[in-house]
Amino acid sequence: MNSKKILVIGGSGFLGSHVADALSDAGYQVKIYDRQESKWLRSNQEMIIGDLLDNDLILEHTKNCYAVYNFAAIADLNEAILKPVETAKINILGNVQVLEACKVNQVKRYVYASTVYVHSREGGFYRCSKQASENYVEEYQRSYGLEYTILRYGSLYGPRSDNQNGLWRIVNDVLKTGVVKYEGNIESVREYIHVEDAARASVTALGDEFKNEHVVLTGHEPLKVIDMLKMLSEIMGIKEEVQFENLPYAGHYIRTPYAYQTKLGRKFIPPMHVDLGQGLLQLIEEVKHSSHSNNKLEV
Repeated sequence: MNSKKILVIGGSGFLGSHVADALSDAGYQVKIYDRQESKWLRSNQEMIIGDLLDNDLILEHTKNCYAVYNFAAIADLNEAILKPVETAKINILGNVQVLEACKVNQVKRYVYASTVYVHSREGGFYRCSKQASENYVEEYQRSYGLEYTILRYGSLYGPRSDNQNGLWRIVNDVLKTGVVKYEGNIESVREYIHVEDAARASVTALGDEFKNEHVVLTGHEPLKVIDMLKMLSEIMGIKEEVQFENLPYAGHYIRTPYAYQTKLGRKFIPPMHVDLGQGLLQLIEEVKHSSHSNNKLEV
C-alpha cells in the first residue's frame, strides 16, 4: 500500500470518481471530498461531505496530503452562460481557496482539471473561469513554490456520465426518439477520449516529468462529429440520416481549439486506449440501464 495520501475534490462526479478509482488502483490512499457521497465509493476510500467554499473543512482535509486533485466546477457551458456569478464563485474563488489550503499545508502537488477551451475564443464564462484559475495556479507556484500539473481535458465520454455530457445526451435522445440528432455545426471535429483512459493518464501525470506542466488529454485522432454519429447510427441500427440543429447558445467550438492557445500544453497519449466503437457500445448499455432504473423509480 502506498503511504501517500491524495485528496480528490469533486471525486463523486463523472471524471473525479474515475480518477479516484485509478489512484486507488495505483495504491494511493484516497480521500474524496464532495457535496454528496460518491455512488461509486470503494471500501478503501474515505468520503468527506463538504462544500468547496468551506475554508476550514478544506484546510483540515488537505493536511498531510501528498497531492490534491481539484475537479469541482460548473463544467457545463450552457449552465455557465446562464450563471456567470456562480461560475466565478465556484470555478475561480473555490480554486483559489484550495490553492491557499495546499500552500498552508505544504501539499507537494496540486493537480488542476482545466479544459482545451482555456485559451480559445470560445467556451464563454466557463473558459473565462478556467483561464483565470490556471493563472492563479501558475502564480501560486511562482510566489510560494506550490508545484502543479494542469490537465486540459477534451471531449470525455463513458460510464458514470449524465445529461451534462454531450455524448450521453445524444445516446439518451436516440434511445427515446429513434433519431440521431446533433445540436451544432456539421463541420464539428472532436478528439473523444474515454473517461477511463483519461483517469489513468491523470494518475500518470503525477510523475516528475509532468511537474509544472500543462498536459492536454484528448483522444488519439481528430474525428468529425458526423462520422462518430454515423458510427452510432450503425451500432444502433438506425437508417435515417443524422439531423443537425443550430445551437441556441453561443460559446461552443467547432474544432478542438489548439490554434488559439497562447500557452503550450504537452499532449499525453496513453499507450493503450478504449476503442471508440467499443466505448459507444458500453455507453449505450449504461444509458439504457440508467433510463430503466429511473422509470422503475417513477412508477
